[in-house]
Amino acid sequence: MTSQEIIRQLQKQKNAKNIAGMARFGINSNKTLGISMPFLRTLAKLIGKNHICAQELWKNGIHEARILAALIDDARLITQKQMNGWVSDFDSWDVCDQVCLNLFYKTPVAYHKATEWSGDGREFVKRAGFVLMAVLAVHDKNADDQKFDQFFPIILRESTDSRKYVKKAVNWALRQIGKRNKDCMTKATACTKALLKSENKTAHWIAGDALQEFKKISIR
Repeated sequence: MTSQEIIRQLQKQKNAKNIAGMARFGINSNKTLGISMPFLRTLAKLIGKNHICAQELWKNGIHEARILAALIDDARLITQKQMNGWVSDFDSWDVCDQVCLNLFYKTPVAYHKATEWSGDGREFVKRAGFVLMAVLAVHDKNADDQKFDQFFPIILRESTDSRKYVKKAVNWALRQIGKRNKDCMTKATACTKALLKSENKTAHWIAGDALQEFKKISIR
């Protein structure tokens, strides 16, 4: 299946009602078709891994085509140049999250990019850095906990960024790192207590929300 054929398949699924619903959840409606994730995942399985096709779909610019590109691309073949190019194109939180969840975390430079992007001034690039931290905390189960220690100072540094999609991602990263194991929970709790000493409202929200979740779970 060529990228042109895939685009035609996507365009046939355009749903104006879904586009309006997505907009209510803060998803950019520009070049959006309103296609569900289950449909995209099914289509991705039919296509299979295809690095070249993924590049073509991304360049097309359609919202769902870019999510599909992340589902079919091969993490072994993408370069830092491609990652930097794609992250610069992020214009919606769901594209950011889906690319990080399905592709970027699998790359050898995921930890490096998490650190690099978390200091970027662009909202969705910075979000991508923290989403990577959260996803790595969940999926890189065999990683040494020390690999996550480097993220706590970054969380503290960026905790005053009040932009909606940044602060939520900072909170997400903190929560997921804390839930890895008992040692990580101890460090994450210490981080939240440090945030609570701040006079910044955003830092307080990040810490308070994380602590509420920590109190509800049991870590061994």
